[in-house]
Amino acid sequence: MRGIEYRGLTRIEGPVVITAHSRNVGFNEVVAVYDREEGRRLGRVVDMSADWAAVQIFGNSTGLSADDSRVEFLGKPMELRVGPGLLGRIFNGLGEPADGYGDIFSSTTLDVNGLPINPYARTYPRDFIQTGVSAIDGMNTLIRGQKLPIFSGNGLPHNRLAAQIVRQAKILNVSGSTARETDGAVSAAGEAEPFVVIFCAMGVKYDVARFFLDDFESSGVLSNVVVFLSLADAPSLERLVAPRCALTAAEYLAYEKNMHVLVVMTDMTNYCEALREVSSIRGEVPSRKGYPGYLYSDLASLYERAGKIKGSSGSITQIPILSMPNDDISHPIPDLSGYITEGQIVLDRELSQRGVYPPVAGLPSLSRLMKDGIGPGMTREDHKDLSSQLFAAYSKVKQVRNLASIIGEEELSDGDKRYLKFGERFEQIFLCQGETENRDIGRTLDLGWKALSELPGEELLRVRQEFIEKYMKQAGKER
Repeated sequence: MRGIEYRGLTRIEGPVVITAHSRNVGFNEVVAVYDREEGRRLGRVVDMSADWAAVQIFGNSTGLSADDSRVEFLGKPMELRVGPGLLGRIFNGLGEPADGYGDIFSSTTLDVNGLPINPYARTYPRDFIQTGVSAIDGMNTLIRGQKLPIFSGNGLPHNRLAAQIVRQAKILNVSGSTARETDGAVSAAGEAEPFVVIFCAMGVKYDVARFFLDDFESSGVLSNVVVFLSLADAPSLERLVAPRCALTAAEYLAYEKNMHVLVVMTDMTNYCEALREVSSIRGEVPSRKGYPGYLYSDLASLYERAGKIKGSSGSITQIPILSMPNDDISHPIPDLSGYITEGQIVLDRELSQRGVYPPVAGLPSLSRLMKDGIGPGMTREDHKDLSSQLFAAYSKVKQVRNLASIIGEEELSDGDKRYLKFGERFEQIFLCQGETENRDIGRTLDLGWKALSELPGEELLRVRQEFIEKYMKQAGKER
């Protein structure tokens, strides 16, 4: 029967307790464990058989006694209370209020485990989101409903870039009008569409959490942000629950309230480390680098909750952030994330050391949905050609720089030297911009043409001649 308390535990293994009572118990069911000293602790069922159930405690099991503890199966999965009062609130990783204002006033609760969106119910993402960052808008465009992760490394400015995107993100619809920063968008019919941000931090240090909160508050966007914070000293299981709470809130706002939601999750590496730790405690057979064999499907259960669905005008766009161990893009976490998501923004350590911000690597970065959200009526007619030419030219720059490191720059041909000059100009005027510099898409594309003006016209094979004549002239160079 539900609600009956069982006395005694069979075993206690770290944060996992084993109980012999498993009748009518469901996977992921919430459990209350009582002891004499600490009182009530919550957990969830993580494994079970016909004779026993394994319960992961939200916290540690210090002070639990196998003989004196009592277990109550609550008969429901973990749920998050949702309502219009979510906006502007700060929660911990378990979805409990952490800002001192108490629970939101609502009777609606949703299962945090959720489900990936049914592929048949999806609608294809096509609408352009302007982040104000040239390296993203111009060459790795973010589309509404897309999941586009940032691959970073320890010490790189991914936190600053994420905060900048939250401050500056705007919705650009097919009519060419833009939204007000993070508080509304103008639709083709001229009506305002809500645009909000869900920010989820997993396993971050206190100073990192404080940086984001201060930035949101000082820029005035906190009232349109829902924050879920699981700090570094929080239990591992809380890191696993935090993104699910964040995505549940996002689904409510997107599909129930028809808002456009941007979900920023950092750091997915901390999430995966917590998953590996819990898997080890449960005695599961490890796979690559000790991570569980179901790492791919577990990450997919998070990433695939982004998108647009039929029957709702809302959408969920995801920007997960992960720090690659040892800057290794072939590590299981970025490797599997790249398979699931629709591209990636890769931050480059060499660019960062040269003072380029944001240090977005030109060649490893890509957005697979970019082609469907740019062009006439969405950004500008020359966007696709210009982006393709910038990629091609910057690829040539990499080859010339490798050659120069072998034979010396003075031995290069005049054409190769022009590519070197283009590379420097591209990095300094296109990639590099201040943290407070918010560039619209027109400004970004004009800067791209300025960088290309360093190359002779016969090298611009990926752009149409009419675009060269029109936009190169505006850039100050007539061909």
